[in-house]
Amino acid sequence: MAQEKASRRPPVEALGGLGPLARQLNQVHNRLWYEQVHQDVTGPQFTVLSLLDAYGDMDQGTLGALACLDKSTAAPMLERLRRRGLLEITRDEADRRRKLVRITGEGRELAARLAPAVVAVSEQMLARFSPEERDQLLDLLRRAVDTPDA
Repeated sequence: MAQEKASRRPPVEALGGLGPLARQLNQVHNRLWYEQVHQDVTGPQFTVLSLLDAYGDMDQGTLGALACLDKSTAAPMLERLRRRGLLEITRDEADRRRKLVRITGEGRELAARLAPAVVAVSEQMLARFSPEERDQLLDLLRRAVDTPDA
């Protein structure tokens, strides 16, 4: 019982942990995105458009995996982008269960137009760090999200 009491920490100590810091980092990024990039295109939507621009047409499953989207998030997002004319979704003739996704000219143009502002937001958020610290921080964050059980 004494060891259980000794190992217990007050809940307030958890506020400096990864969860609250990740939430704060996301809030800052979302605010800067909204102010400086676009009010109607989200970061994940930009990621999808950029991946299609870079790698060409692909099936919905592959695109979702590359963009780190779960199935319940990917399908409605792709449909919203389709309705806006930024991409096209068709059935694969060889396998009717697969959906193929293609960026439109308008989607390609939007991604290209927004890319400099997206880079600027990242630069702004990393401005307090030296180039070495930036590389280290980004490497550590990649390792944190690239866990086997994630």
